Amino acid sequence: MAASIETLLSEISTVENPVEGLQTLKTALYSVPVSTLRDSVSGQRLGAIFSFLHSNSREQVELCVDILERILMALSPVHLAHNYRAELQGGVKHNSEAVKILALTQIGRIVEHPDAVTEILDNNDLLCAVIHSIGEENISVAKQAIQSLSKLSNSKAGLDKLFQCDILNTIKEVMAVSDIVRYRIYELVVEISSFSPISFGYCVNSGLISQLLGELTGDDVLIRVTAVEMVTNLAQSLHGRQFLTHHGVMNQISNMIRGAETDPFSSLYLPGLVKFFGNVAIMDSPQQVCETYPAFQNKVFEMALGSDPAMIGVALDTLGLLGSTIEGKQVLQKTGENFKAVLVRMSHIASTGTTELRVRSLEAISQLFTLQPEQQTEDLLALIESWFQLLSKQPMDMIHKISTQPFPELHCCALHIFTAIASQPWGQRLMMSTPGFMEFVLDRSTSQTKDAKDAKFELVGALVSSSSSTEILGSQNCLRLKTYLREGPYYVTAVAAVGTEGAN
Repeated sequence: MAASIETLLSEISTVENPVEGLQTLKTALYSVPVSTLRDSVSGQRLGAIFSFLHSNSREQVELCVDILERILMALSPVHLAHNYRAELQGGVKHNSEAVKILALTQIGRIVEHPDAVTEILDNNDLLCAVIHSIGEENISVAKQAIQSLSKLSNSKAGLDKLFQCDILNTIKEVMAVSDIVRYRIYELVVEISSFSPISFGYCVNSGLISQLLGELTGDDVLIRVTAVEMVTNLAQSLHGRQFLTHHGVMNQISNMIRGAETDPFSSLYLPGLVKFFGNVAIMDSPQQVCETYPAFQNKVFEMALGSDPAMIGVALDTLGLLGSTIEGKQVLQKTGENFKAVLVRMSHIASTGTTELRVRSLEAISQLFTLQPEQQTEDLLALIESWFQLLSKQPMDMIHKISTQPFPELHCCALHIFTAIASQPWGQRLMMSTPGFMEFVLDRSTSQTKDAKDAKFELVGALVSSSSSTEILGSQNCLRLKTYLREGPYYVTAVAAVGTEGAN
């Protein structure tokens, strides 16, 4: 087969019917693994196939793309850089989006290789063509260009090149195409910023970070919404958060939360502001963030107790995020009656809200109630038990009732709450005192979907792995649970067929 591929490649320029010849070549190429193609294609020139790209025949262009994709992946980045740089540059400027994506993908491979990247660094025209691709209407082309430039920025040489004056001017020219394209550039800059403090320094010195932060207070609300999302991504790194704090951006966002009450358009960007602080809190310190920026925590409680479903959903997600850490649980508990009111509201939503909000509320509750074995101090166990009792007069019955409703996602969420308390002694005692609960756990027929079977299996595993389970659940129940665990989540009991003698 290798010989026939070499022959087909050498003769492709002379075929009378290009489409037919290309189809034959494609069939041959896809009949062998990519790993075995390198020896067959590395000595061949692909000029004819690249020339076939300049056609009005869509079928011909698509065949060429399929063939080149297969062949170029078999070639090393160094080989590509030395032999097909001009062809790839032409591909970036091609009319076909598929050709552009093919070329940008291969350029991405080249810039990742230390011995090949210089071919790109020394070619301003090619680099500018990639930058201009970010302004393409097709989002897939733009994303591939962003990805390739992001890879280029992983080296100091790449950073030096990308942020030198003339290339930076090209970037700013592309930013001026439209609001959408400007935010694609911001996306690239934020991604580069996350790599290291050094790469972040390049982005700051370029002025693009300051320009992004200026968008937070712009007149266009929709632009402000996107800016908040970008700044949230910027805060994912420690050096990013330190910069935002040092330059007063944290205070600025806190003030935006405070001022949201008087802004009729705040519902558009307020969820983003709350998510921003929620992410920062979980990465740094829930206590520090909530104490330094009290407007954040107050707004979360206000949103949870409000009537806007969109705001309620964001508040539920944020409460679950905060409550997933011990420090976050303690911060919430310190608010006293305020959090109790929120927890009661969460319970009400879990029972009577829309399906989406019920799911988000139940998941948040399971995060609030989760304690790892090493976290189970006497005080924390008592805290979680007191929270659980706030859900309802009969919280076990309430959660069990939700688990029996004909909504698979609610069933799984209810099981997640049972799993959260399953490793805690008070939770096990509550389970044992609830009539029929252990039978419910061991009954495989109550969980029909794969997700439900997995959730039930996780619950059984939490019970079995607890050090207090044998004492509280009893050896007989533990033996049955261990059998369930050993059989796996998808075990089905075999039922023997019974026939009637003489029946036809």
